[in-house]
Amino acid sequence: MNNDPKLQDVLARARQEIGKVIIGQADVVDKALIVIITRHHALVEGVPGIAKTLLVRTLAHVLGCEFARIQFTPDLMPADLTGTSVFNLQRNEFTLVRGPVFTSFLLADEINRAPAKTQAALLQAMQERAVTIDRDTHALSENFTVFATQNPIEYEGTYPLPEAQKDRFMLKITMDYPAREEELSLAERMLGRESPEAVLAKGAVQPVISAADLAALRQQLETVLVRPELMNYAVDIVRATRKHDSVLVGAGPRATQALVLASRAAAAITGRDFVTPDDIKAMAVPVLEHRLILRPEFEIEGLSVAEVIGRILQEIAVPR
Repeated sequence: MNNDPKLQDVLARARQEIGKVIIGQADVVDKALIVIITRHHALVEGVPGIAKTLLVRTLAHVLGCEFARIQFTPDLMPADLTGTSVFNLQRNEFTLVRGPVFTSFLLADEINRAPAKTQAALLQAMQERAVTIDRDTHALSENFTVFATQNPIEYEGTYPLPEAQKDRFMLKITMDYPAREEELSLAERMLGRESPEAVLAKGAVQPVISAADLAALRQQLETVLVRPELMNYAVDIVRATRKHDSVLVGAGPRATQALVLASRAAAAITGRDFVTPDDIKAMAVPVLEHRLILRPEFEIEGLSVAEVIGRILQEIAVPR
């Protein structure tokens, strides 16, 4: 591999390698890569069995990073996530037993099943990339990224995420069912030795970069040009969510930052070194959807947040 890999080249190779395991879902893969290269976190929503865990495992392998998964349950305690100090009788001292957050890519499965105290422990890790255990603060990996999943059809026994915590996720990635041809291809592969899990396990998927090089690669995002009129466009879109008739709570300044950064990364993924209005439009729904709260009367009418964002995009003048 080149000693100084180019961001666009690495992303193109990463998409190619991930495609050996993940059938279809190209848009989902791109959004996951956007979250990683901008050093943020993602909320992943989808029904069971559409490869959410496999996606994150594959991303970790391709980008040379560690992977850990934790199943959130109502009885999960913060120490189960962060780790705890255990007294070592032989050494006569306390030894830190690290929890699953001490990794690079963490799949927080069904995060809304955990109580508020455990969600808060994860919130500190996401925001500060550090955890506090017995009053001592421990740094997490520079590449620490949380992919938190939610099941959109099961609400019994869940603890809805507070709005403040939702705001910590850069994107909401919705994983839908594959197309018929993709589902047929998956079914055929499962009959032989080319199932996605087998392909990943037998080493057919190659890492395209090491974890140590990922931080340096992120710096190349700064070379992707965002013109001043596009910065204004992004700000106007977010500010419009606070004034729209159907919106009770609009998006805050963190959403503006996320929209600009995500658009920049989207441009890099498509091989460009400049952002276009289409990049901002494409990122508007995944950045804003989980941050807006609609007024009850509009929700009753069946209006969705995505539809509201679409209307806002039609109302804001596109820079030329």
